[in-house]
Amino acid sequence: MSRAPEFGPDHWSRRWVVAVAVLLILIVTGLALADLLGGSRAAWVPLLATVPALAATAGGPRTVLCAGLFAGALGVALGLHHGAPGRVLGTTLVSLAVVTLACGLTTVLGGRRERVLEAVRSVAEAAQHALLQPVPSTVGPFQVAVRYSAAAAEARIGGDLYALVPTPHGVRMIVGDVRGKGLPAVGMAALVVGVFREAAHDEPDLLDVVARIERSLARNLGPDDFVTAVVAGHPRPGELEVVNCGHAPPLLVRDSEVIPVEPEQPAPPLGLRALSGETPGLHVLPFTDGDQLLLYTDGVTEARDHDRAFYPLAEGLARHVCDDPARTVTALHGELLHHVGGHLHDDAALLLLRKPLPAGQNAPAPAAPRGAGRVTSVSA
Repeated sequence: MSRAPEFGPDHWSRRWVVAVAVLLILIVTGLALADLLGGSRAAWVPLLATVPALAATAGGPRTVLCAGLFAGALGVALGLHHGAPGRVLGTTLVSLAVVTLACGLTTVLGGRRERVLEAVRSVAEAAQHALLQPVPSTVGPFQVAVRYSAAAAEARIGGDLYALVPTPHGVRMIVGDVRGKGLPAVGMAALVVGVFREAAHDEPDLLDVVARIERSLARNLGPDDFVTAVVAGHPRPGELEVVNCGHAPPLLVRDSEVIPVEPEQPAPPLGLRALSGETPGLHVLPFTDGDQLLLYTDGVTEARDHDRAFYPLAEGLARHVCDDPARTVTALHGELLHHVGGHLHDDAALLLLRKPLPAGQNAPAPAAPRGAGRVTSVSA
C-alpha cells in the first residue's frame, strides 16, 4: 500500500532552524576569510547585520542577542586587525545594536502571536471534538475509519460533517457538506450533526430522521443555504438503508469491485425540499460480510492537481482497499494530498464502513496492488 509522505509543522521548523544555522556559519566564515585574505576593509561591515536578522527567523530573543553580540565581537576584532578608526568601530557597533534590538523585539512580538494562535488552535481542536466526535474503530458489527481535513488548516474544522452512532434502530451515520465556508458553515454543520444525533435515536424510520433534519434547517437556513448529505442506517443484518440528499454517491466495495451507489430516487439537498417539492427515497442496499462502503464529500472528488485534473477516488479506492479500513483511508488521504501538491483547497471527509468476515473465514489480501480492482458505473 503506497502512501505519500506527510510532514508536519514541527518537521519543517526543525529543518528551517538547521538551514539558518548552516547559513549563519557560512556567512560568518565567508566574511572572516574575505577580510583576512585581503578583501575590502569596509565591504563586510553592512553584512554583519544579517547575522542577528537571520537568527530572528529561527530563534527567540536570546538567540538574537547572542547572534548580535557575536557579530559585534567579530566586527570589533576585524576592525582592530586592520587598525580601523574608533569612529568606524563605534558606528559599526551602534548599527549592530539597533538591528539586534529591532530583531529581538520582533521575536518577542512574534512569540506572543504564536501563543495566541496556539490558544486558538486548542479551542478549535476542542470545538472539533465536540462537533465531530472521534469515531471508534469498531461500532456495532462494523469496522470504521474516518479521516477529516479542513481547508483552513489552522481552523481544524470546517463545513463538512460526519457522525456515526449506535442506536436502538441499528448503527446510523451521516456525511454531509454545508454550502459555504467559515464560521457560518461550521455553525450549520453543528446544527445538522446535533439534530441527526437526536433524531437517529428517536425515529425508527430513517426517512423520519431526514425529515427532522429538514424541518430544523428550514427554520435556520438562509434563502441561499443548503446542505448535501448521505444518511445511512443498518436496521437489520445483511442490509443498509441509504438516503441521498443531493450528495455524491457512496462507493460500495464488493468482491474487489467498486460500485457507485446512485440514488434510485434523486432528491434535493437538505433545506431545499420546500422549493422543489421532491422528497428523498429510501434505497435498501444489500451489505454482507466483507462488503465496504465509503462515504465522502466533494472536497475529495473535486480536488485538482497542477494540470487541473480531478482526483479519481474510485480508482484510488480500488488500488488501496484492504481488510483494514484505517489503512485504506490513510492511504487514500495520503494519495489525495500528493495529488493536490500537499494542501487541500476545500474541506474533505472520508468515512469507510466495513462488515468484517466471520471468524475462521479467509480475509482478503492486506492491500490490493496498484492497478488492481475494478470500477463499474452500474448501480448497486
